Amino acid sequence: MSRAANPARGEAELRVGGIALVLRPSFEALVAAEQELGPLFALVERAAEGRLALGEMVALLWHCVRDIPEGMTRARFGEAVVAGGLAAATPVLRAVLRQILSGR
Repeated sequence: MSRAANPARGEAELRVGGIALVLRPSFEALVAAEQELGPLFALVERAAEGRLALGEMVALLWHCVRDIPEGMTRARFGEAVVAGGLAAATPVLRAVLRQILSGR
């Protein structure tokens, strides 16, 4: 089991499928997300304008998961995010986007 999220390190916690996942937008995670999604500043702008697609949100969060549980696939993660409701994922997304802009 992974340790709790540490906000001082820019980490946030997201519960999906009954599992608490720690998300940390590390350099490596953000580079991987950028390679898939394009420039991160454009992603932040789309989010600010309410134009961030569900697939983009799931991809960004997936890349930031600190320790992926055994058996958890990206598809299962995406389904669990949707099942948990976008309202539950939004504060975590906001924290990740804040980290992209401000860094730690």
